[in-house]
Amino acid sequence: METPGELQRAEYDLSVLAPNGLRRGRSTGSCATAAVRAALYRLLAGIRLERTEVSLPDGRHYISVPVQQAELLEEGLAQAEVLKDGGDDPDNTHGATIFAQVRRNDAGEIRFFAGEGVGTATMPGLRVAVGEPAINPVPRGMMRAAVAEVLRELCPGGRAGDAGWLGQGFDLTIGCREGRAIAPKTFNPRLGIVGGISILGTSGIVEPMSMASWIASIEVYIRVALADCGEGDVVAYLPGKIGRGFVAQELGLPDKRSVQIANFLGDALDFTQQALAEQGRRLPVLWLAGHPGKLAKVLDGVWDTHSSKSNMAMQGVARVAQNMNAPLYVFDTELVQQMKEANTVEAVIELVRGRDESLSRALWTEIEARIAALAAARVPHADRVEVRLFDLDGRQLGAGA
Repeated sequence: METPGELQRAEYDLSVLAPNGLRRGRSTGSCATAAVRAALYRLLAGIRLERTEVSLPDGRHYISVPVQQAELLEEGLAQAEVLKDGGDDPDNTHGATIFAQVRRNDAGEIRFFAGEGVGTATMPGLRVAVGEPAINPVPRGMMRAAVAEVLRELCPGGRAGDAGWLGQGFDLTIGCREGRAIAPKTFNPRLGIVGGISILGTSGIVEPMSMASWIASIEVYIRVALADCGEGDVVAYLPGKIGRGFVAQELGLPDKRSVQIANFLGDALDFTQQALAEQGRRLPVLWLAGHPGKLAKVLDGVWDTHSSKSNMAMQGVARVAQNMNAPLYVFDTELVQQMKEANTVEAVIELVRGRDESLSRALWTEIEARIAALAAARVPHADRVEVRLFDLDGRQLGAGA
């Protein structure tokens, strides 16, 4: 059953391979959302779904997700299970069982709880508050939307009140059967997330990025971007989605000259130098834009920024702060130590910003300059490398702030 608004959605077909020839997968957030939908159907209508549709955060697509199990555990409590399929990406949670338990509450709101195998945040600097289950904001939004969708689907005429659901809240407990065993293979222990994995995903889809074929496809994208350049034109490389608005709006670059390079900064720079050298040409400006959690890893000589191949960037960022010698921007020993002990780079951003906005801007401007210098050494055929860093909310941190 679909509402009129949902009729406009199109299915995102996961059987269609990614550009690198590999299979995409479902994020833990999508799996948890599917489990919530199936558990709600079992709880409210006694219906045992074998498959359900999960709306993606883009608002235009959905994916069809198989449901392993949907049962009533006791009166007023239903549970559903979904198998995590990460596609061809080397995903630690691939093959794990994500489950959701759903029951009504009298609070009139959606509340989230960590079930067995899902972690709890114990340190600041994450996308969730201390004491909250490690379920990131986008998956939470997907699950809230799923609850509203199910209520509309079960009461298509808007008679949720007649069914006793008007103003009804629900408690959603999200777990992972293998979560405690998987968590030590992730950064969660270092992040201060205890008890299991995190429920993640910004698009609902897992892109198979960390593969040799994906690296090869990046070379193709870079050559296409450079071929699109006329005299005086520039290109931009982004590790992820952060910085995309800046590249499109501030730099005015078309999609063809904005390349998603995932974790492969070093390879991307090498491909750029090789292509420019072969063509006997120079590039006026190469832009790098993204979050310092990725780009600042080059301060430690790390050019493949995948978490499985590198440590986080807090030590390198703290080292820059410690060595800054401009009279107006001196980092005291206590602040530097707090930066070193932070659990994420985002926590460092908030820590320094909370101390002094101008100090924060000076630090990230210096880091941008150092990253640019290191990258420029790898691409001598680029006349200049410019770096812009952003926090997770897309706010500029350094030179352009």
